[in-house]
Amino acid sequence: MIHFDRLEQNQEELRLQYLTNRPFSYLVIDDFCDTEKLMELRSQIPDLKNKSRDYMFANNKFEKSNYKELGPLFNEIYEDLKSERFNKFLSFISAKDVFVDPKNHGGGLHQGKKNSFLDMHLDFNYHPINTHWYRQMNLLLYLNSEWKEEYKGHLRIEDLRSGESKTLAVPFNRMIIQECGPYTLHGYDMTAFPDGNFRTSIATYAYTNHLRHMEKPRTTDWFPDQNASPLKKTIAKNYDFAVKIKNKLFGSGTAKNQ
Repeated sequence: MIHFDRLEQNQEELRLQYLTNRPFSYLVIDDFCDTEKLMELRSQIPDLKNKSRDYMFANNKFEKSNYKELGPLFNEIYEDLKSERFNKFLSFISAKDVFVDPKNHGGGLHQGKKNSFLDMHLDFNYHPINTHWYRQMNLLLYLNSEWKEEYKGHLRIEDLRSGESKTLAVPFNRMIIQECGPYTLHGYDMTAFPDGNFRTSIATYAYTNHLRHMEKPRTTDWFPDQNASPLKKTIAKNYDFAVKIKNKLFGSGTAKNQ
């Protein structure tokens, strides 16, 4: 389903874009997949019921981890995204040995319903099961048919070191490949999609293998807006500690998310 030939024909230019874009490395690829197939896939997406575990840091955000079971087209894009051919492309543009998590822990089909938002955050850095896999990239394929600027839901990215930021549109069949690191904040503001039309994407994560931990392992690190309530700010500061305690007692929710 992915236009692999087009990616490979333009990989030198795409590599330059990825490595030189600011505020940190990212890449926007339009017409990423076969349009007819992706439109048909979009028409088959059900109304998701499984609410995300982002708690007060997100609103009306739903997900399905094992989306490949929804039908042949879903399985096709799942297989393409974890293929050796795509790994090779990602490694080339990033100049690192990168591979997609074949079980897609923590990823999946995401659906932001009415007034959905996702606070700015840093993602977990080391994989919850393969603990020397370092999260290197977020791969976000947007399925927002007939998307308009006024629907909002743009991907916001910000460099935590410099404060430099950018807002990226999220139209249908756009892939955004975003670097992950201890400074790569991202999220989206409250949406204004028409009734029955949801902010929809497929999220996949790519890793590099570290022989030893180069950072202290962390869970999601939240950075709510400065106008957020004191309670929300306090929970954000203590979130990593609380989740690590929870994981020791009950196991990692992300590790179970397949």
